[in-house]
Amino acid sequence: MTTPPAQAASHSTPPTTLLLIRHGETAWNAERRLQGHLDIPLNLEGERQARLLAGALAAEPLDLIVSSDLMRARQTAQAIAELRGMPLLVEPGLRERCYGGFEGLLYSEIEARFPHEFAAWQARDIDAILPPGQNCGETFRAFFARATGAILALARAHPGKTLALVAHGGVLECAYRLAQGLPLETPRTFKVFNASVNRFVLEEGRLVLASWGEVGHLQPAVLDELN
Repeated sequence: MTTPPAQAASHSTPPTTLLLIRHGETAWNAERRLQGHLDIPLNLEGERQARLLAGALAAEPLDLIVSSDLMRARQTAQAIAELRGMPLLVEPGLRERCYGGFEGLLYSEIEARFPHEFAAWQARDIDAILPPGQNCGETFRAFFARATGAILALARAHPGKTLALVAHGGVLECAYRLAQGLPLETPRTFKVFNASVNRFVLEEGRLVLASWGEVGHLQPAVLDELN
């Protein structure tokens, strides 16, 4: 098995707090159509989730808000930034994995059109080459290196600060695997929810998971006038 690269140790650097956030829902999320690098906006539910997320984070001490450059992440991050009157920085390294010819297709369509590549994907072959499409696909190994490299670079550049990073399900999966030391070939047994808050700390050069899958802010508000 291929385990994530060992995390480098450092000394006397103040810890960086990271809130890794998945973008709100899109129409393609709802129908399980693979997005990858295709630039899909939030749907109405995703816009609602972004507003609730922004409200939930309004009182949190954030020093920096950074987003993937894809629209669904930028819209989610913009809701947070606008409510706080903060600028939004964009980092293309936080993009979702590129799936090449899989992009734009339902899972059932991928299996029918690319049976061998689909089987390798489902078997967690981290070096499998994806079929060509509108965009050039990435192996999972290459994607993991890109995503975790972007996260760690941002954290190391802002020691002692609190950063909100708005990205994608695959990017959050990579952070979870790095922090937990999970082999890249193992199945994903954990959920990555739209508009969820997932907390990490970079301390002594290591990414540490603090909490995962916070979605309580997305529940319908209780009307206390009815009590």
